[in-house]
Amino acid sequence: MNIIIRMAAATLAMAASPIAYAQDRPDTMRMSCAASADIVQRAGAVVLHSGPNIYDRYVSAQNFCSREEIMRPRWVPAADNAQCFVGYVCQRETWGAGPN
Repeated sequence: MNIIIRMAAATLAMAASPIAYAQDRPDTMRMSCAASADIVQRAGAVVLHSGPNIYDRYVSAQNFCSREEIMRPRWVPAADNAQCFVGYVCQRETWGAGPN
């Protein structure tokens, strides 16, 4: 019986953790552009919210991407700037497909 209780508790914890994690991501729309960009610079790589159900991983340097990825600049909405440059996203290079 004890194992069933522990398994149930573990299942509940795993089910609840994505919700809690999603709430902990910084929301660029509630921060200034400078604060949003500063988070990326200080962390090097961080997941930011930039709208309802919109989030991505932003990086400050190539070493936060894998070898087969390149950095692409990204702008997100911030509280004081509708097009705030916060850093880069890592994307796989698609040879011959042109720019993304």
